[in-house]
Amino acid sequence: MSTLLWIIGATIFVSLLSLIGVVTLAFNQKVLKKLIIVLVGFSAGGLMGGAFFHLIPESLEHTSSENVFLFVMVGFVLFFIIERVLHWRHCHKGVCDVHIFTYMSLIGDGVHNFIDGAIIAAAFLVNIPFGIITTLVIVFHELPQELGDFAVLIHGGFSRKKALWFNFLSAVTAVLGALLVYLASNFFHFLESFLIPFAAGGFLYVAASDLVPELHKEPNHKKAFASFLFFLVGLIFMFLIKLGL
Repeated sequence: MSTLLWIIGATIFVSLLSLIGVVTLAFNQKVLKKLIIVLVGFSAGGLMGGAFFHLIPESLEHTSSENVFLFVMVGFVLFFIIERVLHWRHCHKGVCDVHIFTYMSLIGDGVHNFIDGAIIAAAFLVNIPFGIITTLVIVFHELPQELGDFAVLIHGGFSRKKALWFNFLSAVTAVLGALLVYLASNFFHFLESFLIPFAAGGFLYVAASDLVPELHKEPNHKKAFASFLFFLVGLIFMFLIKLGL
């Protein structure tokens, strides 16, 4: 199976997560909240592990350390700018400001998903196993976001059908981001030297600025401890994958 098919399949799968909102209607809210905090913890650890154990070491094998860490910082800063300018943020607990933010959220989410697709493509360009692991980490990262995004649109006045449709459209941009990165890397192989550390910067920003703060908000000590354990599980999981590659 070619790398391109893996990339397309992975991003389509991630895009379909936008339809998760319809499933949540059958979930008990207490069970759902417990599941989300665990997913957030694992995702934070997985993203950091992916950056430190996979992407940055891979980049250092082909590019000078000065350039690698410069591109890591560029990725981190760009994610900061996107979040700041578009006022995008995750809504893991389904509670967000609405009104005009409903549409701003869709725009910001579309840009974020585009970058997610680029990260997935960059990971598959490293190798297939790492691409699969990165896709799984993004899946765990996206589940809480998509649950929140669906809630934002509903509270903003969208019907369930309209909310699912618009959420799906914003998610499909992941496929476009992945294809752009893949095509660019085919024509300009030196872009991989930028894309991989750039993706690492994105991983670190999402984990440190978005997911870890969510873990700190958990007031229940048992849930907080469980989320921390799964944070460690995410780190260890990525480290073990590195040893096995």
